[in-house]
Amino acid sequence: MPAGLPPRSMSLFANAVFTISAAKLSDLPPPSGAEIAFAGRSNAGKSSAINTLAGRTRLAFVSKTPGRTQLINFFRLENGAFLVDLPGYGYADVPEEIRRQWQGVLAAYLSRRSSICGLVLIMDARRPLTELDRQMLEWFGPTGKPIHILLTKADKLTRSEAAKILHATRAELVPWADQVSVQLFSSLKKTGAEEAERIIGSWLVADEAAPEKRNAPG
Repeated sequence: MPAGLPPRSMSLFANAVFTISAAKLSDLPPPSGAEIAFAGRSNAGKSSAINTLAGRTRLAFVSKTPGRTQLINFFRLENGAFLVDLPGYGYADVPEEIRRQWQGVLAAYLSRRSSICGLVLIMDARRPLTELDRQMLEWFGPTGKPIHILLTKADKLTRSEAAKILHATRAELVPWADQVSVQLFSSLKKTGAEEAERIIGSWLVADEAAPEKRNAPG
C-alpha cells in the first residue's frame, strides 16, 4: 500500500477536521499541505458526496437552499492534506453581483493556488457538463493537474441510462482525456466511493513525490 494512505477499510477522508473558512482569497491560509478541491453546481450533490466519502453525515453542510454557502471551507485530513469544499455555483436566485464575485474567487483559487493537487468536480448525472461545468474545466485545465468527475445521483437513473450518460460524458471529455477521469456516483446507495478514493489517493501519492510544489507561493 502506498505511503501516506490509510488502510483500505478506513476512508481517506475519515476523521477530517474543520480548520478554517475563507470568504475571499486574502483569507486563505498559507499552503501547508496538498489540497483536494471539491467543486460543483449548486444542488448537484457536492456536500452529500463529501459526506459519503468521509463516512459522515454532517462534515460538509447540506443546505436546503442551494447557493447559500459562500465560503471556501478547509478540512484537514489525518495525513496532513486538506479537503477544500468550494462554494456551489450557478444558482439562479443569487444576485448577479454576488455570483460574479463568487466566480472570480473560484477562478482565482483554481488557477493560482499552487497547493491544489487535483480537482473533484461534482455533476448531477442527469445534467452533466453544463456551461458552468465547462467553465470550471477551462479555469483549472491549464494547470495540468488531474480532474476527477463524479456523476452524482446515479441511483435516479436505470443501469442502461447511467451507462449511456457515462459513455456520452467521456466522449465529450476527449479534449481533456489525459487529465480528466469520470465515474458514476450515488450518495444514497453509497456506490462509487472506493473508486473515487483510489483515484484521489493516487494524487496524494504523486504530490508526496514532489513536495516542493506545496511550498510555492499562492
